[in-house]
Amino acid sequence: MVKKFLLPLFPRASYFPDFLTPAEGIGGLEAGLDAILATPAQQVKQEAGKLAGTIRSPRWVARIDERDMRDRLVEALRDYHRTVIAPHDHHIGECLRAERTRHARSLLDFGTEGLLGSLAPTLRWRHPVLEIESYPENRDVRLNGRGVLLIPSYFCWHSPITLADPDLPPVIIYPFQHAARPEPQHEGRPLRALLGPTRAEILLATVTGATTTEAALRAGVSVGTASHHTNALRNGGLINSDRYANTVLHTLTSLGAALLHGAQAGASRSSPTPG
Repeated sequence: MVKKFLLPLFPRASYFPDFLTPAEGIGGLEAGLDAILATPAQQVKQEAGKLAGTIRSPRWVARIDERDMRDRLVEALRDYHRTVIAPHDHHIGECLRAERTRHARSLLDFGTEGLLGSLAPTLRWRHPVLEIESYPENRDVRLNGRGVLLIPSYFCWHSPITLADPDLPPVIIYPFQHAARPEPQHEGRPLRALLGPTRAEILLATVTGATTTEAALRAGVSVGTASHHTNALRNGGLINSDRYANTVLHTLTSLGAALLHGAQAGASRSSPTPG
């Protein structure tokens, strides 16, 4: 299925049809698949023809505008997601949350200039131009008063991509930094150590993202001591630590969030009821 049906439509080439990446996908997988089915047949036919002019595609690609072919495509995409992507949803979500937290902090601390500057090395900001050096083709995208949607992608590597149709809302899909994850050490011990108040405060600091210095200030300890505790939390699978330039940003994992949620729920149940 992947080699014969999906890869011809999603080639590693300078072009693939825009209807395969609908804006409605922001609402989730099913919303995106519904949008693929709802794309006007004429648009699908035009984009499939452009694809055929870019690479040697199978003959059946010319029939992708037909409803039964798109029904098959949507089922193939749904099966692929269930088999290949869904089992890793938690890890992918953690990476995306860390990336969003990093850019939110850049925007709050340094404004739009700081946010655009933090997209390096895949994107380079030279006011008033955002450059993509290694993009497959050389062209200008003029916003003309429109905003640009920046989408970090776990599956986009090497170079960002944009929509081919300049009349569509401007979108840049870019690869975020894949940081190496350390293997957990001494399984069980870091979790037991969370009973200490200092480590709990540091874990709480990571809810909105925190550097080691910020975590140390919240817990009232030295940076060296905070670093020791973040190591333990990371080894226990409760936080992620990603380095950006000279800063390490700590963010909650799904396990860490579940632990805090459970602790809060337990505290609520144990609170006395006003009489």
